[in-house]
Amino acid sequence: MFTVPTAEEVLYTVVLMMWVLFVAMILTKWTYDFMRSREVNHHVAVYYNRKFIHVLAGGVVAILVPYLFKSYTMIGVMVAALAIGNLLPHRRGKLLYWYQVKENMYEVNFIIMWGLLMLIGFLINDVWLAVVPIMFMAVGDGITGLVRNFLHRKRTKAFVGNIAMMGFCVPYGYVILGLPGALAGFLASLVERFEFGVVDDNVLVPITALVAILALRALMSG
Repeated sequence: MFTVPTAEEVLYTVVLMMWVLFVAMILTKWTYDFMRSREVNHHVAVYYNRKFIHVLAGGVVAILVPYLFKSYTMIGVMVAALAIGNLLPHRRGKLLYWYQVKENMYEVNFIIMWGLLMLIGFLINDVWLAVVPIMFMAVGDGITGLVRNFLHRKRTKAFVGNIAMMGFCVPYGYVILGLPGALAGFLASLVERFEFGVVDDNVLVPITALVAILALRALMSG
């Protein structure tokens, strides 16, 4: 799991970091400026951008990990760098205003959970078991937020978003992991609706999905 990274893994990490930084620091800055020029409310623009980052950074990188990495070492380095890089603006009071908000640090939760799930996947030698819950969190929840933002123009937990999330998570989970993946996608789409203080959907969705997959696999194999 933790081994000396190969030259290829170091290169892949650099390229993926550059992609994530491009999405977070350049692309979404541009989309923010564009939306604001069209008189889109600041909070609406920020919420769109958070979901763009979910999908384009969290989702794209996650789907590539099983094909590019044999060890967790460089992934851990990347996760630590991104978590610290997103935490510091909050601590310093200098937010990256086009996607961060002072009310919460949920983007940091997202990065930590992304890294934790990948760590578990490498520990049990089944990276796809990590990728599926991460994709529920990144792409499924991303779709949820985009749909709600488009319809309601604010951060809300309207159930239409959960239905949209199911439209991705259930079939994706089934294609990758079969029935346990589909049922986990359904449950993850339901729990996305809830938050408990600092425990937001970036925590509840992947944990629910992982526990559901493991439990269902155990039941079906028994």
